[in-house]
Amino acid sequence: MSVVNVKDLAYVRLQSPDLDQAEEFLKNLGLARSERTADRLYMRGTDPSHHLHVTHLGPPKYLGLGFWVDDEDDLKALAQVSGASAVENIEEPGGGRRVRFTDPHGYQIEAVHGIAELPKLPIRRNVLNWGDEKERRAGELMRLDAGPSQVKRIAHALHMTPNLREVINWYQHLFGFVPSDEIYAGNKDHVIATFNRCDRGEDLVDHHTFVCIQSDKIGLNHVSFEVQNIDDVMLGHEHLKQAGKYEHVWGIGRHLLGSQVYDYWKDPWGRVHERWTDSDVLNCHNPINYVPAEVGLNSQWGMPVPQSFITHASP
Repeated sequence: MSVVNVKDLAYVRLQSPDLDQAEEFLKNLGLARSERTADRLYMRGTDPSHHLHVTHLGPPKYLGLGFWVDDEDDLKALAQVSGASAVENIEEPGGGRRVRFTDPHGYQIEAVHGIAELPKLPIRRNVLNWGDEKERRAGELMRLDAGPSQVKRIAHALHMTPNLREVINWYQHLFGFVPSDEIYAGNKDHVIATFNRCDRGEDLVDHHTFVCIQSDKIGLNHVSFEVQNIDDVMLGHEHLKQAGKYEHVWGIGRHLLGSQVYDYWKDPWGRVHERWTDSDVLNCHNPINYVPAEVGLNSQWGMPVPQSFITHASP
């Protein structure tokens, strides 16, 4: 039994040597500035969360993740776990309360509650006609403005680890993650990747919030953000391409596991950021699936997964 069942991913923490460059990239990706101090940058999406991406000033480094919990009681329960911090105030923009942990690879993992919310940002909405429903946009012209995506929320993170079972057991025990799909090589006992979702009972949640892949490397493979729809993915792709300063990694395509329409880009220091739309959503009635390695990382359509992506890790 887990200590708590987290609600969702709250934010990622990265470290970068230039906050101006970091902000420029993240705005081009589709985020907006929430606050900035002399040594930290807080970026938000269109949802009301105060921030979903925190950049600390310093040499390039992956620092860790924050996860939402339901209430103060969850924080108190986590604070009783060996190695946990006390429940403490978050002395940063947005405030709130948290408990801090160090995961098996030394990353700071936070359980958070009560961070201030901001007004939602306006979003583009465009209605799509279907082949057998061509009156969904009756009499209206589709005209899309060029520009970056509109990131809605942070969605998931993927860790690379040589100790897959140890690491995922740690996260499942503390935070209540349950596997949606596991990828195996050879036989089903040899799991090489596990895609885990939040356990919210009957409530539907994204197919995965936390993923681990077996590797000889340790670090963040990518962090992922939801955008509004497929047009938003495509508009953002064109915007990043025309910027001419960022490395495209993979996409556009539709994943098999999770089914998201995806697009991956690197920031100026090589950390991979994904934008996606249209995920599978599951609940307690969906059993775990076991998928062979030759199938699991395939796309339903789009370019094959690059080997450089499968092996990527930002320490």
